[in-house]
Amino acid sequence: MKKLIIVRHGKSSWKEDLPDNKRPLKKRGFNDAELIIKAFKLYLQKPIQAYSSHAVRALTTAELFKEGLSIKDKNFIVTEALYTFDAENLIKFIKNLDDNLDKVILFGHNPAITETVNQLGTEHFDNVPTTGLVVIDFDTNSWSQIKHGKTLLSLFPRNFK
Repeated sequence: MKKLIIVRHGKSSWKEDLPDNKRPLKKRGFNDAELIIKAFKLYLQKPIQAYSSHAVRALTTAELFKEGLSIKDKNFIVTEALYTFDAENLIKFIKNLDDNLDKVILFGHNPAITETVNQLGTEHFDNVPTTGLVVIDFDTNSWSQIKHGKTLLSLFPRNFK
């Protein structure tokens, strides 16, 4: 069995004129992350491997989860490959994960996040909101073989406000 947890980065700021990958989180992004981490902590089973986009808003979100879920440094990898807005690229990344990993959490960007969870899971979402988290289970021992999994959980900030 493989378990995929996908998290869209927190709400980011457009206040300053920065390149897209340098945009920081807004205060709401920090607050929403706290809500989702608190709820997800009850569900999380370790060990877990985390991968994050290098974009500031995604990486900051990932670091909040890393601290809140006590993910070890050795299980936390930052990669430019997750700075994608394309579901095909995201699914390719997932299918190339090491089969020794059973539980993986990814931090990335829309529309890739929403399209990926809709393609791989059993629930359809019009939009995975910022700091939204979706868990999908796959009945396979190989990431390269994932096709259609079962959506087990979705946590969106609006459900906790």
